[in-house]
Amino acid sequence: MSRIEEALNKAIKINQGQVPFRASEKSSPPPSPKDAVITPADHMLLTYTAPNAPAAEEYRKLKESIIKEAGREGFNNVLLVTSANPGEGKTITTLNLAISLAHEYDYTVLLVDADLRAPSCHKYLGITAEKGLSDCLKGEADCTDVLIRTGIGHLVLLPAGKAVPNPVELISSNRMRSLLQELKHRYPDRFILIDSPPAKMFAETRFLASMADASILVVREGVSSLEDIEETVGALDNRVAGIVYNDAQENPFAKASSYRYYSYSKTEEAGL
Repeated sequence: MSRIEEALNKAIKINQGQVPFRASEKSSPPPSPKDAVITPADHMLLTYTAPNAPAAEEYRKLKESIIKEAGREGFNNVLLVTSANPGEGKTITTLNLAISLAHEYDYTVLLVDADLRAPSCHKYLGITAEKGLSDCLKGEADCTDVLIRTGIGHLVLLPAGKAVPNPVELISSNRMRSLLQELKHRYPDRFILIDSPPAKMFAETRFLASMADASILVVREGVSSLEDIEETVGALDNRVAGIVYNDAQENPFAKASSYRYYSYSKTEEAGL
């Protein structure tokens, strides 16, 4: 049994108290999402805080589309979520999709925060995460020590770890590729969602896209131009499973609710 397999098995067997996987039992556990101090961003996790909201239903539609795609030839269980530019809502989309999938009885979810420039998944979840992916890739931590069971359905988080100034070397390394390949083949019934930096701006996302089975592109209305989207789809090797159109002003719920609206469409339907 591999170290990663042992770590994920631990995550399933851990008791209801939300504790991280750490080498030393003397380390104090981070607060679970339920016990964490609410931050201004917490209300954006609609699939957890407001599951009956109209926008949360849109995430469930996105989830169903992803599940259907997963059964098709060429796409298995590793999905990259990115955007062309900053501020389009890719991390919020990744988190809500992960939470929605994790509430399914048939699926478990590993959320990998691969945005080593500006890691934030653990912050939205209200979890303290001093070490993570970057530390593993540098050989300064074992995966067993950094995986965190969130307590939200069957959702396990691999946090980004310490921010690094130039993460391309780490993300493009054989160690990163081997990590994802082992996760992919050891757990074929587990969805692995990767939150990444904006693809138009940073080279490491393009390396991640080559390692994933498919990509989801988050486009926020008024932020990215059609040229930006076309360039990004090309940078992702034209392996984009779909587009999440975020914060659409024509949405009938936009004025009636404080929550943003997310919809899913096929790439070809978007004219790309």
